[in-house]
Amino acid sequence: MIRQFELVEMVKSYDPDMDEMILNQAYVFSMKAHGTQKRASGDPYFSHPLEVAGILTGMQLDCDTIVTALLHDTIEDTVATYEQIEELFGTNIARMVDGVTKLSELEYTSETLKQAENFRKLLLAMSTDIRVLLVKLADRLHNMRTLHHIQKSEKRSRIARETLDIYAPLAERIGMQELMNELESLSFPHVYPEAYESIMKRLDYLHDNTENIRDEVINELEKIFLKNHLEVEVVGRRKQPYSIWKKITYRNVSLENQADLFAFRVIVDGAEDCYRALGVIHDYWQAVPGLLKDYISMPKPNGYQSIHTVVIGPQRKRIEVQIRSTEMDVIAEKGVAAHWRYKNHASKKDGVHYRWLRDLLEILEHAADPEEFLENTKIAMYQNQVFCFTPKGELINLPAGATVVDFAYAVHTIIGDNCVGGKVNGEPAQLKRVLSNGDQVEILTSKAQKPHQSWTNFVVTGKAKAAIRRNTRKQQNNEYRKLGEDILRHSFEERSREYTKKAITAAAKKLNLKGGAGIVFEKVGSGEISNREVIEVIFPHLKENKHSLGGGLVKKRVQKSGNNQLPVKGLIPGRPVHISKCCHPILGDRIVGIVSEGKGIMVHTIGCEALDVYTDAPEAWLDLSWQAHDDNTEIYIGRVDIMLKHVSGSLASVLALVAQDDGNVSNIKFTERSVDIFRIELDLEVRDVKHLTDVMSALRASKFVNSIERAFA
Repeated sequence: MIRQFELVEMVKSYDPDMDEMILNQAYVFSMKAHGTQKRASGDPYFSHPLEVAGILTGMQLDCDTIVTALLHDTIEDTVATYEQIEELFGTNIARMVDGVTKLSELEYTSETLKQAENFRKLLLAMSTDIRVLLVKLADRLHNMRTLHHIQKSEKRSRIARETLDIYAPLAERIGMQELMNELESLSFPHVYPEAYESIMKRLDYLHDNTENIRDEVINELEKIFLKNHLEVEVVGRRKQPYSIWKKITYRNVSLENQADLFAFRVIVDGAEDCYRALGVIHDYWQAVPGLLKDYISMPKPNGYQSIHTVVIGPQRKRIEVQIRSTEMDVIAEKGVAAHWRYKNHASKKDGVHYRWLRDLLEILEHAADPEEFLENTKIAMYQNQVFCFTPKGELINLPAGATVVDFAYAVHTIIGDNCVGGKVNGEPAQLKRVLSNGDQVEILTSKAQKPHQSWTNFVVTGKAKAAIRRNTRKQQNNEYRKLGEDILRHSFEERSREYTKKAITAAAKKLNLKGGAGIVFEKVGSGEISNREVIEVIFPHLKENKHSLGGGLVKKRVQKSGNNQLPVKGLIPGRPVHISKCCHPILGDRIVGIVSEGKGIMVHTIGCEALDVYTDAPEAWLDLSWQAHDDNTEIYIGRVDIMLKHVSGSLASVLALVAQDDGNVSNIKFTERSVDIFRIELDLEVRDVKHLTDVMSALRASKFVNSIERAFA
């Protein structure tokens, strides 16, 4: 523990005029008040307020703040009273101690009124004297440093989560980057242990392989500044694991693709030298366009000033460099605590000069009661995050832009899966409703509900996206299995063979597919393998180069490429020809050819959008036409887009109708899925345009089909 005289000397080192007597008095009073109390670690309880005081001396805070730190738990945890503190140490210190005492009760519970009162007291304490928040943050920092002594993992996780959700963002709001980073780093392994372990392993590996780059960058920067007669200090250090995790989570940036695992900082004397240093760096290394940020001319709301630039440095690596003056650097790290180091700001001890606090005070002033204030302003200072509440008052932290569905998944995956709607502040809300700070959200569920692929168009959290995709894949695979089984059943019937699952299971083994008959159905339904491949495996003697396509007619698939093998007039002899996959031309379509060097002739329908790029190249066009024969045996692929009712049996009905008109489904793709409908693309094997039109007419008449159109892409 810090001894009494050591604490006094620490404060005197930066504040020679401090009141030595009051600091000694507070030391003794706190030590006696806490007496024989012990912490979870087994250490004397008094060691805690003493360490909090030590943290604040490191920030070079004034004597009154250090005294408050020594006394901050006496009213809450001992028999000491507010009146005693006021009598012995004065009204200002008593008020700060009382403010910190109330802050220690800041826990989001199911009691809305208590929630509102605690938040109101937090705001008032901060606005009256911002040093109250500094003491509380130092208190939380020491608690986090000793969190490992708490036996129950659930309690450790809860405290760490509260630190990430409340105290670290508060530290950021008052510009205390250094303290915020430590709070986040200490909380991270308790809240996200698996993510922490994974990132640390990867960081250690990358650090070992990129340490030479860090040294090279620092050496080159020092050389170019020396050459340009500019005195600077250059430092480079590894980014915090939690800040990297936030980028991975919220910006969808992989660890390998991050350009700033190291932060390089150039510290100069003044603001003018910052711009000179920027010019020197850009003259030496190429700047990456669009990544220059000038926070000197436009400081952040918390007072942060610096110039950020990204350049192409050694080994063609992207490097982020921050340029700031010595004073800017202290303020960037210490935030409001730096005001006591630079005496021109020392008088600003209240918090009302912070805009975000002023806004909240204005709302508080006009609120009818604490509950109304809480509803309108809950955690409004966190502009890049959304803090919402369950009906029981539990705090849910979400990224900006989060919706009702994101909230549902944040509560529990099962609730998200079964979410059918919600109420926001008591009013019915759609699933895609974007939430705001302070919203109270109630989720409505149904066991019959399942996630829909369309939800991924508006959810923003990774947890929601992953759960939705997992469930829709499961639903889609089930649809594929039903469809695949129907396709194979019809294939057996067409060939007058008895359909059995035993035969399909045997085919799975021959095709080296693990999963038995189910996986065969799934792959046939999704188009990964054709029904003919399965049939030929089961009945090898049926394997031949021609297949029945209904009606007893023998057909062969049209060649998609080759040397003039298509029944098309107007081709250039000797040039290979290809059916275009962008518009799927079939016999009967008005067609043209495009001569492409290295590709041969591409056959398109006359209305294909791909032809637009050849408008100014008339020499590439060929006027083509189909050459039909009475004994035509070719089949063509026509693609159709179908909007189908999402009811049982609808897919089987489509398949049966196609077969009845002598068609065949060669591929199917699900493109959209919702509660009432799903949209699919079918590739149909047909003889010509008339055949395709007949199949489409039959499908259009089905009670299951909402709409059907030919697709040209």
